[in-house]
Amino acid sequence: MLKLQDVHAFYGKSHVLHGVTFEVKPGEIVSLLGRNGSGRSTTVKTIMGLVEGQGQVHWRDKPILGQQAYEIAHQGIGYVPENRDIFPKLTVHQNLMLGEKRGQKKPRWSFDDMYGMFPRLKERQHTEAGVLSGGEQQMLTLCRTLMGDPDLIMIDEPTEGLAPKIVELVAEYLRELKRRGISVLLVEQKLTIALEVSERCLVMGHGQIVFEGTPDDLKANAYIRKEWLEV
Repeated sequence: MLKLQDVHAFYGKSHVLHGVTFEVKPGEIVSLLGRNGSGRSTTVKTIMGLVEGQGQVHWRDKPILGQQAYEIAHQGIGYVPENRDIFPKLTVHQNLMLGEKRGQKKPRWSFDDMYGMFPRLKERQHTEAGVLSGGEQQMLTLCRTLMGDPDLIMIDEPTEGLAPKIVELVAEYLRELKRRGISVLLVEQKLTIALEVSERCLVMGHGQIVFEGTPDDLKANAYIRKEWLEV
């Protein structure tokens, strides 16, 4: 579904990604793990057309590297950025409306689905998004992306800075995506969630993939965890 082959990326003269290769299959959740600065966020931004890259990125066997972010989004890839990017002066419901992608195909997700997953958003649907808590803003960003009905969703650090109760809501959101057959590329630091919801785990270090395997493989590999994940 999504395939990266020997992808390199740069910030100015700084060479950040060094030959990244992996794939995400239909209906699969893949976690991209690693310490801060390892290249995880740069990887998803390169896929999304937000960072200039070299190499090959294929979506449904078609090359997308070099396309604009909006062109990539229209092909069925959703992106939840780490900084959330909500529209603070619009209400919760208006933010969700902006996520809708209108077309001939009936979308898989409705406003009722969003409010059912996160009842707190339903309570605050007429509230300006800028006054929501950090956890509520994260819920809103996740839901707004889903309203675009993507077949693959890339989520960058969805649980960072959130209370444990909200973290569990995000984990349930990921489980619901899995139940509905949505592919997910999850950038995450919390091993517990990544190991629970993923079919496969990728570990990055110094802009490269240093490990690929199942959650059980990663649990059994103390060297990789100590060398590339533990602080």
